Amino acid sequence: MPSLPHPVPVVECDLLVIGSGAGGLAAAVTAAWHGLNVIVVEKDDVFGGASAWSGGWMWVPCNPLARRAGIVEAPSEPRRYLEHELGDRFDPARIDAFLKAAPEMVSFFEQHTALQFADGNGIADIHGDTPAAGTGGRSVIAAPISAYTLGKLLPRLRRTMRETSVLGMPIMAGADLSAFLSVTRSWRSALHVARRFGAHLLGLALKGRATHLVNGVALIARLAKSAEDLGVSLWPSAAAVRLVQQNERVAGAEIDTAKGKVRIHARRGVVLATGGFAHDTERRKALFPRTPTGEEHLPLPPPSVTGDGLRLGESVGGVVATDLASAAAWCPVSKVPYADGSQGHFPHIIERGKPGIFGVLADGKRFVNEADGYYDYAKAMVDKAPGTNVVSWLICDHAFQRRYGLGIARPFPLPVEPAVRSSYLKRGATIEELARNCGIDSDGLAHTLAEWNLHAQRGEDPAFGRGRTLYNRKQGDPRHGPNPCVAPLVTPPFYAVEVRPGSFGTFAGLKTDANACVLDSNGEAIAGLYAVGTDMASIMGGFYPAGGINLGPAMTFGYIAGRHAAGVTQSE
Repeated sequence: MPSLPHPVPVVECDLLVIGSGAGGLAAAVTAAWHGLNVIVVEKDDVFGGASAWSGGWMWVPCNPLARRAGIVEAPSEPRRYLEHELGDRFDPARIDAFLKAAPEMVSFFEQHTALQFADGNGIADIHGDTPAAGTGGRSVIAAPISAYTLGKLLPRLRRTMRETSVLGMPIMAGADLSAFLSVTRSWRSALHVARRFGAHLLGLALKGRATHLVNGVALIARLAKSAEDLGVSLWPSAAAVRLVQQNERVAGAEIDTAKGKVRIHARRGVVLATGGFAHDTERRKALFPRTPTGEEHLPLPPPSVTGDGLRLGESVGGVVATDLASAAAWCPVSKVPYADGSQGHFPHIIERGKPGIFGVLADGKRFVNEADGYYDYAKAMVDKAPGTNVVSWLICDHAFQRRYGLGIARPFPLPVEPAVRSSYLKRGATIEELARNCGIDSDGLAHTLAEWNLHAQRGEDPAFGRGRTLYNRKQGDPRHGPNPCVAPLVTPPFYAVEVRPGSFGTFAGLKTDANACVLDSNGEAIAGLYAVGTDMASIMGGFYPAGGINLGPAMTFGYIAGRHAAGVTQSE
């Protein structure tokens, strides 16, 4: 007689969160603090998703850290900036919900959880020429945290992205990064770096990983610790495969775990927070420009980010927004070859605005203000690169590479030769030789260099106005004048790195309302279903007006969703 199938065990909770990035954990922590029994399931064997590999910055206008520093502005100012930046894709309901709740979100986490913040009061909005652009006070980041305070939680957290760390050590934007970039020019910087490396080596010996956690890793560590403190159940290696509906509302999901299938019944609903579709090649092929096979794009999120949340939402009537200015949060990325045959992706965030570097297309001509935002650089490359191969090259001289580094090739005292031997960097004794080694038009590149150097001697960039905005100047080197973003390239040999379009994640997510509730094709909320982070269509309409416009809304709408699921309205 054949054996009967075992019944699928059922686990009860109030709120189920699918995904453990910043948005999902923010929802879980908020809901748990308001008294709900919360389960977080994560497909990977570690928590943190793409958020852990991010810089960790959050765009939060009118935040309490800025107010405490005396930076006070009316919410109408960032709203006016977004009106100009987003144009006809400005969504008043969701933008207003974000601007109201974002400062409250920071206050909530500061007062009630392990998540504490450091300010980004010196960070300007990207497009300083736009009316009401912020000159500072709109950014926050998670404060660093020691791994020694995390106990058994530590090995369950995603490590820092390999390409953005130095020997496994993450570096925090701001004073920490400035010290590393000026290590050969300041004894204070050298002392800081020596202390950091000493503590890092000790951490490696004791814990086998970095123990001074900063950036996105610190954000996830603090959120996960807050969740654990509040009794949230954190399930690793648990993939959601199907949403469960009861009485016309989403009431849970079926989960594949290492011990078999489990059904979770969630009385208050489900939050989708799986990180978007950065590694879903078919959806990339359909929505990204100039991606005929879906493989040309270089995604930065972990490989497990494959669009699960979008598919789950669509399965119960949710709709993915496809009318955004861009489906991707673009970033210029280079391929990093490793000795074991694997390949990494390096995001070019830091060096593009420094003095003594410029970017060119295959014709050898510049095409963008390199010190503008990473989204702007990559989008210009996608729009302007000739032919079928969307690629650009960042060009610098030897003095620049030794001072600032170029991509994964770190500055002095780390050697440059390994990057040249692996062909990650191309090198030429002359600019013409460099052009030939890269396949760039030699005459075009030589003319660009001559034109650049002519004006750079006076700190000028008449072609693209590099250094004209506060954001540009912050990307430059304050020690260099008269323009912190502009210097001649005069010291051979010359170097180049090939850069392709990549992204920090995706903008095209599920349509939602101001409470993060997923909407159906009629614009009606699907009962019991929320989407946050990049499973939610970006409130920025596919634009990138400021650093942190992914994580700021992710945290805020996670907070909104958690409160809504707990029955707390935004007016309370």
